Amino acid sequence: MNSNSCFSTPPVRAVSGPPWLGLAVLLLAGFVTIFDLFVVNVAIPSMRAGLGASFAQIGFIVAGYELAFGVLLITGGRLGDLFGRRRLFVVGMAGFTLASALCGLVPSAGFLIGARVLQGLAAALLFPQVYASIRVNFEGDDSRRAFGLLGMTLGLAAIAGQVLGGWLVHADLFGLGWRSIFLINVPIGLFAVAAARYIPESRAPQRPTLDWTGVALVSAGLALLLVPLIEGPGQGWPAWSLLSLGVAVLLLALFHRQQEQRRMAGGLPLVDMRLLVQRRFALGAVLVLLVYSTSSSFFLCFALLVQTGLGLDPFEAGSIFAPCSVGFVLASLSAPRLVARWGTRAIVAGALVYAASIGLLIAQVRIAGAELVPARLIPVLVLVGAGQGFIMTPLLNLVLGFVDDAQAGMASGVISTVQQVGAALGVAVVGILFGAALAGNGAATHAGQYVAAFVAGMLYNLSAAMLVCVLLLMLARTQRSAR
Repeated sequence: MNSNSCFSTPPVRAVSGPPWLGLAVLLLAGFVTIFDLFVVNVAIPSMRAGLGASFAQIGFIVAGYELAFGVLLITGGRLGDLFGRRRLFVVGMAGFTLASALCGLVPSAGFLIGARVLQGLAAALLFPQVYASIRVNFEGDDSRRAFGLLGMTLGLAAIAGQVLGGWLVHADLFGLGWRSIFLINVPIGLFAVAAARYIPESRAPQRPTLDWTGVALVSAGLALLLVPLIEGPGQGWPAWSLLSLGVAVLLLALFHRQQEQRRMAGGLPLVDMRLLVQRRFALGAVLVLLVYSTSSSFFLCFALLVQTGLGLDPFEAGSIFAPCSVGFVLASLSAPRLVARWGTRAIVAGALVYAASIGLLIAQVRIAGAELVPARLIPVLVLVGAGQGFIMTPLLNLVLGFVDDAQAGMASGVISTVQQVGAALGVAVVGILFGAALAGNGAATHAGQYVAAFVAGMLYNLSAAMLVCVLLLMLARTQRSAR
């Protein structure tokens, strides 16, 4: 589930079309990028069977999109500031459409991983322009209405990713099977490119320089961190995986140093490291990382449990997913009023609901074992989704409120990147636990193996959710002492 973020400074804009027609195009683009975050989950078992993919390759198919998306989000926003947001919207949408076509036509799992990375890179060019264009072309009540529509659209995209995605795979349109979840983006993308003329063009009044050295360092560092975490366990942690982790730490340290040197020389860094020494913001960034690390990993493991383990078809699996997304949307809509009334305590309560619901889900699956009836999980899935909704969006707004206006654009870019990197990291860590448990329960029935693997994987999510509760209490105390 993604969130509102702004990637740019207040602009100089040239209005060239009706803003509300342009908003419809922007909402469509936001929908497809988030749809593709979630739709893969219900198609994973079909992909695994159709392409003969290993468990590690499945992890890369999910995490590759998220990592590429997250790493280049800030750069995508800067490119829009520099060259024009509508222009970058068209470039990003065209690239996303082409990458989607490649995803739908790939002959092997390796090619699909590459196409998913390209799709994530294109989404990183596209998505910042959606937020920035809404921010600069609407004011006052219109702005609140536009962002409200965007939030609703992104929530619906998450639901559609489960239900519509499951139906597309199940329907096997034109014999395409899982490939249709990507190919459906092609006509949508072509339409959006053609209709982009209704989006008013805008760019930043001060054109920022691009820190390509910083982009290269952080991209390589994060990739070398996540690749061995996903691939290493299946190969018994060979020497290359340990070397990769060491090089990753070195590159990220160099990124920190290079960003500081660039700032002190008067340049504009990708990340102002002074943000990360602000205690409340740094603690908030850790919270965002932990919360979002539990999201994609949960959907991936649940899809494997109910489809590969228990034999549900994709549409049935998507229909069971849907209540979780509905719970998320309803909780997200009510959370702002609760936070306005109760402050950080409301977010702490949401975190407790989230942790408790994950614990209940684990207990219900473990007790039922191989005799699990997935439909009986729907009530607790609604609670899981509601827990996410009560914590995710309010947490982001809280953390971004810790910085002053001059740092708001960069801080939101950092937090948006942390969201996606956290999601990719969660897939890697939970994948290790899930795969190890699957391999270590060879004597159990097929369904029993996947039940045990799901429980093992979700223990990370439970631990992360409990840690979030503790850190939120620390943050609440920090806020009280700062008053």
